[in-house]
Amino acid sequence: MSSRIEDYALIGDCESCALVGRDGSIDWLCWPRFDSGACLAALLGSQDNGRWLLAPRASILRVSRRYREDTLVLETDFETDEGAVTVIDFMPVRDGVSDLIRIVLGRRGKVNMATELLLRFDYGTVVPWVTRDEEGVIRAIAGPHKVMLRSSVALHGEDLKTVGEFSIEAGQSQSFVLSYEASHLPDVPARNAMQALTQTAEFWRSWASRCNYRGAWPEAVKRSLITLKALTYAPTGGLVAAPTTSLPERIGGERNWDYRYCWLRDATMTLLALVDGGYHEEADAWRVWLLRAVAGSPDQVQIMYGLAGERRLTEWELDWLPGYEGSRPVRVGNNASPQLQLDVFGEVIDALYQARAAGLTPNAASWALERALLEHLETIWSTPDRGIWEVRGALRHFTHSKVMAWVAFDRAVRSVDEFGLAGPSDRWRGVRDQIHRDVCERGFDAELQAFVQSYGSKTLDASLLLLPLVGFLPPSDPRMVSTLAAIEGSLLVEGFVLRYHTSSADDGLPSGEGAFLACSFWLADNLVLQGRTAEATALFERLLTIRNDVGLLAEEYDPNAKRQLGNFPQALSHLSLVATALNLARGARPVEQRPA
Repeated sequence: MSSRIEDYALIGDCESCALVGRDGSIDWLCWPRFDSGACLAALLGSQDNGRWLLAPRASILRVSRRYREDTLVLETDFETDEGAVTVIDFMPVRDGVSDLIRIVLGRRGKVNMATELLLRFDYGTVVPWVTRDEEGVIRAIAGPHKVMLRSSVALHGEDLKTVGEFSIEAGQSQSFVLSYEASHLPDVPARNAMQALTQTAEFWRSWASRCNYRGAWPEAVKRSLITLKALTYAPTGGLVAAPTTSLPERIGGERNWDYRYCWLRDATMTLLALVDGGYHEEADAWRVWLLRAVAGSPDQVQIMYGLAGERRLTEWELDWLPGYEGSRPVRVGNNASPQLQLDVFGEVIDALYQARAAGLTPNAASWALERALLEHLETIWSTPDRGIWEVRGALRHFTHSKVMAWVAFDRAVRSVDEFGLAGPSDRWRGVRDQIHRDVCERGFDAELQAFVQSYGSKTLDASLLLLPLVGFLPPSDPRMVSTLAAIEGSLLVEGFVLRYHTSSADDGLPSGEGAFLACSFWLADNLVLQGRTAEATALFERLLTIRNDVGLLAEEYDPNAKRQLGNFPQALSHLSLVATALNLARGARPVEQRPA
């Protein structure tokens, strides 16, 4: 059992989340954190792993859905021969309590409905002990977990499930409130579903009203920013790459990773998207999270961290789960976390430079930390690493990694020159220029007339589209013009961009994956920089068409099967969408904020 990835919509409370299918089934729910053991995990291969279905009993003629304007409140309309109903799904922003609320509204006629809740903790392995008190409150307890269900509909137990049937007529409503609390704490108080709906909609509309984008695609940009806000872990300011694990990059394949962590690689793009969107408070929270996460010995900086900055993200396999459409293994944790990836130093230092340029409140500890990172980077920039794509094959001298090391020293020099900070700028300038020469001499292939994935290779790589975006070379440089042409000639599938050809690259994994959506947005950014605005606009608008019906994007896209792939929704895809929309607008331009 599985729906297509794009058949899901996200609801969340900025601390946890759920994915709701078009069929009325919630197949993924993580409480109390994005990365906790899911109590509903049918998404990963079997209904027995936990799901919550709420839908008409009769055959459904039509389904349509949408978010309420500028909110994360999902409305799904079901039409049957009997009539029509709307199911409203949302999670109120937490005030110490985590709730998932479902409201059924009668629209027309009389519709017979059914609900079926199967709770399983720890990814389907733990069956809770379920009781019902005299007031009809259902409690499911397993170890540290307690979930309570309050409903206006009579429910009963059946085959280790909680089920119920009811009829609803036009103008009537029924509600279900599923609440999580630690099992040793008192029960959470009952919540009025309709009142919570009003408050939740007001919260999101108030937040969305701060968006200052004034370009041609306000709906797409605002929806992406709302999605990014939903992927923010409010207590710490961290931003998860995605709220899911092991949704495959190729159906039935092994490229299945846990993305419920915070990647340093997204640092600058996250900060610029928030600042340029008008969200300085969230940008500052991300900056502070970043400083806390990397604090410590520079030689222990990781590429990713947990939501609160946790470092130990040990990867293990859930061998009892069949995986999404048979895509195994299902993984929890991520063994890429301790890899050496030189580019993250550039991303961190660039993000902190951009924070200064944006006028965020100065942080006294920031510059001292940056100087320590630079001192360490000065000793390791010439070593091979795992690269932006976190290969599990051999260490190599990845071109993009060296370019981002250049970014680190370039932004350090600029911080001294532009903001009067103290540091050995002459020495940093010398290292910066040395790295630049090294990349131009060893990362450019004269035969291909293109920069290549790693020194001495013949492999093209879409990460090279970032060279002009970070200011390493001007977009008009003949080497960049020819590199762009080579990528357009080799890495495009139906107009969408592959990261690289996995069949010819030694990345330690079986070949095959979809087009990488962030790379496709990077291509549009390059077209903007080269003055090919009409082509950039056409590509951007084509990328907008592959969003699902509620405006969400996964990590990748299969142009042949015409379906989304990878973890969902993906922060990097939405960050890239926002950046490209801004680049195409007449106002803020992220590609010009990262200096040439």
